[in-house]
Amino acid sequence: MKYLRLLILLLTLPLPVLSQAPAFFGLLEQKLPERPEKEFQFLAYYYNHGMFTNMYPENDFLKGQIIGRLYGQNTTTTSDSLRPFFFEQRLLPFLIYQPKLFDGRAILRASFEIDWTWGDVSYGVGGNFGSAVSSDQVNIQTQNVELELIPAKGWAVNLGLQRMYDTPFNPYRSFFDQLTTTGYRLMYWGTDGVGINLRRDGDFGRWKLGYYQLYENNVEENDDVTLMEATYIQHLGMALDWGGSAYYVRDRANGEGGPSVLGQGLNSILTGYNGTYRFPFGADPYKADVAWLGTFFGYNSQYMMSPWFANGFVNVNVGSARSYTGNLVKRDISILGLGANLRAGYRYGQTPNDALIVDLLYTSGDRNGASDDKYAGVLTGNMWGTPAALYISHGGYLLFPHANVVNRYISAVTDISNLGYGILGGTLNLSRDFVPNKLQGKLGTAMAWSNVKPTGGGDFMGVEANGKVAYQFGPFMSVELHGAYLWLGDFFDSPSVNGGFEQRPVDPFTAFLAFKWLMF
Repeated sequence: MKYLRLLILLLTLPLPVLSQAPAFFGLLEQKLPERPEKEFQFLAYYYNHGMFTNMYPENDFLKGQIIGRLYGQNTTTTSDSLRPFFFEQRLLPFLIYQPKLFDGRAILRASFEIDWTWGDVSYGVGGNFGSAVSSDQVNIQTQNVELELIPAKGWAVNLGLQRMYDTPFNPYRSFFDQLTTTGYRLMYWGTDGVGINLRRDGDFGRWKLGYYQLYENNVEENDDVTLMEATYIQHLGMALDWGGSAYYVRDRANGEGGPSVLGQGLNSILTGYNGTYRFPFGADPYKADVAWLGTFFGYNSQYMMSPWFANGFVNVNVGSARSYTGNLVKRDISILGLGANLRAGYRYGQTPNDALIVDLLYTSGDRNGASDDKYAGVLTGNMWGTPAALYISHGGYLLFPHANVVNRYISAVTDISNLGYGILGGTLNLSRDFVPNKLQGKLGTAMAWSNVKPTGGGDFMGVEANGKVAYQFGPFMSVELHGAYLWLGDFFDSPSVNGGFEQRPVDPFTAFLAFKWLMF
C-alpha cells in the first residue's frame, strides 16, 4: 500500500508542470536566440572584368595604376591602331568586430583593398600588382580602420581612418546608392580620411560635425592640411528632405605630402593629373583658407513614395590663397566659385531599374585663371587627394568617370571644375528590367560644354553614347556587359587640354564584361 501511494504521487506531480509547459517554453524562446549573436562579421566585394579599349598611358611606369583626366599629366591618350585588352581583379574585404561586452555600443571596422591586372608582376612589394605567375606579392592596401562608439540611441562617434563623404548619411549604415544621390553626391569629397566626427540621427533630421587631418607633414611645424565640416538635413515630410552644410580647409602644407611624388594642394603636380586648376604659385610657399557653403534637397530619394524623384544642390566655395616671399605677401588670390546639380527622373515600372533619369551639372569657370588675382572656378577634394571627389552616379563612362574600375580610373572630366574652365552638361539614361530583378538593360548618353574656351579650342567637349546589359545570378551577384563611345568636340582641338597634340585626338571607346559579387 505504501508503494502504491508513492507511485500515485510520482505520476501526479508532473501534471501541474505540464499544464504550464506552453508558457514555460514560450519564455525560453523569448530569452534564448535561435543562433548566438556573432561578434565577428566578414563582408567582401569581389569584382573582375575583361576590358577592350583604345585608351592607354604612354608612360610605362604608370601601367599599374592610372587615375585622373584623359590627356592629362598621367600621359593617357587614345590610339587609332592600338587596342589594349586586359583583365583586372579587385577584392575589398571588410572585417567588423562588435563585442558583446559593450552591448553593441562599440564597433570596430577595418576594410582593405587588393587590386591587380592579370599577369602583371610577382615577388615584389606594392599595391595594385601581384598576379603574375607564382604570385607572392605583398600588395594589401588599408582603406579604413575605424571605431564607432554609440553613447546613446541615435548618437554615434566615428574615430579613425574612415569614409569621408559629403553626404549627411552614415556611410557605414547606408546603401552606396543613397550616398551618391544625397548631399553633394561625393562630387566635392568622396574618399577616405583620418579624423573624428559626431553624428546625431533623429526621427525628423540628422546632423554631423567632423574634423579630419588630411596631411600632417612635419609634426613640429605648422605645415598641416585640415578639414572641418558641419552638415544638417531635415525631413520635411514622408518624401521631402532639405539640408545645408559648411566645410572649411586650412592648408599650410605648401604642396608637401600627397600621393607619391605628385604632392598635393593648390600648386602641386597632382592638379594636372586630376583635372583641377593649378594655382600659379610655382615653388613659393603659400597659405590657403577655403570654405564651401551649400544647400541640398531630395524628393523621394528611395523611389518608394511616388513615381517621380529628384535631388539637387547649390554649393559656393569662397576663400583666399596667398603666396609669400619671406614674410611678405607676393600674391593674394581671392576664390569664389559656384557648383549646382539637378537630378530628376520617373520610375515607370515595378523596380528601381525601370526608370528614365536626367542629370544636369553646372560649375563656374574663370577666363583668365588667377592672372587678375581672382579665381572664379570650383575647388574640390581632388586638389589634395587622388581621387578624393567621385562624380560616378551619373550613368556615363568616358565623358564623366564610371565606377566599375580597378586600376584605371580615367575620363575626359574627372573633376567637376574641368581644369578651372567650368562645365555645363549632363546625362540622360533609360533603364529597364526585362525580367524583374533578373535581367536589366540600359541606354544612355552624356554631353558637355566648357564654360571657357581653351586657347586654340572651342567650348563643345563631346557627346557620348553608352549601354549595358546585366544578368543577376542571385542576391548581389551579377554579370554585366558594358560599352561606350565618346565623340570628342572642338574643346579638344586645343593642345593645352588634349595632351599636346596639334589636332584633335582619336575618339575614345571602351567595352568590358564584368562579374560582381557582394558577399556577406
